[in-house]
Parts: sequence; C-alpha cells; structure tokens
Amino acid sequence: MAVRIRSRFHTEGERSAAALASVAGILGWKLAIDAIKRMRQANYDIDIGRPYFDFVCEFLVFIVVAADRIAAIKLPPERRVEFTTALARRVADIVEENSDMLLDVAEPDSCRRHVIDLFNRRGGEYADFDYGVDGPDFGFKRLFAACLREGLPEKDRLWAIDQVMEIEVPEVLKALEKTLAGLFGGGAQRARPDTAPGE
Repeated sequence: MAVRIRSRFHTEGERSAAALASVAGILGWKLAIDAIKRMRQANYDIDIGRPYFDFVCEFLVFIVVAADRIAAIKLPPERRVEFTTALARRVADIVEENSDMLLDVAEPDSCRRHVIDLFNRRGGEYADFDYGVDGPDFGFKRLFAACLREGLPEKDRLWAIDQVMEIEVPEVLKALEKTLAGLFGGGAQRARPDTAPGE
C-alpha cells in the first residue's frame, strides 16, 4: 500500500528542523498504521489496546532511529541533532494526540513520556548496528523485528521476524528514504558518498 506524503516544499529556502520533523513524523504515523493493516491481512493479531499501542510506539521509534541514521549521511552534525530531536518529540506528540484511539484511557502526557523513554532506550540498542549508505545491516533490522515480535501473541511470534524483515522494513525504508531525500534536498535514491566520474 503506497503512502503519499509531501516531501518537497513549494517555496525555496532552508526549512526548520521542526518543519522537516513534522513531515517525517506524519509519514511515520501513516507507515505504522499501514504496517498494522498489512500484518493483520497476514493474519497476525494486533488487538486494539496495549498491543496496538506497543506496535505503533516500536514502529515510530524505529522510524526515528532510521531517520537519524539517514540524517547522519545527508546533514551536518548540528542539523542532524536538531532534526532527530524534533522528530522524536513530534512522534511522541502524535502518539499523545492519538492516545484515546490507542489506549482508550491514558494519564495525560504518559504516552508522550513512554515514546521518549522508549526512543532513549532503543537508541542505545540500535547503536550496536550499522546503517550506512546501503541501508541498515542485518542486526539493525533484526532488532526491530524482535522488538515488534515481543508485543504479538505467542501464536504469531514464530513467523513475525520474517514478516517484519522481508516485508515491513523494505516498505518503510523505501518511503522514508524517498521522503527524506526530498526534504533534505536530494533525489529519491539512497544517500551515496560523493564520487568522481568514472569511479
């Protein structure tokens, strides 16, 4: 299922980190909801309530971490930090704004805090793996799949790793990389280091 989202602005000039993060955050939300639909179509049980909430949060954290790694390739270090910080805050805000849909009853600001805490915890775990110009390594994708798998019922855990690594991750990264390439000022291809012609 293709997700359409704005990846270019109509006016020239550099955009604030918050503006870029807003676009990437909305993309992340749409991708998470689409992934749940695909997983359900593949007969995985992701029930409304805590399982749905946990899936969305893990998915959004993966998007923030992946976006940070792409930003590391495309942006100067200080701009990367601004963007990643703004994106983590934006996805936390999106989860908080949708907390009534996700959890029915939640203490005010608890969903926002949960996403930020999860991002801080997972950021350290993803740091053990590489995400270079050719995308994430096996361990990076495997960690994401393992995190999502934990929120699924026992009957669904056996094949969840394959579903996530072979279907969900490629779908997400294709959309994320295309959008960020447009936002960061580049083509829709993976970020590549500069090379001289003929190399």
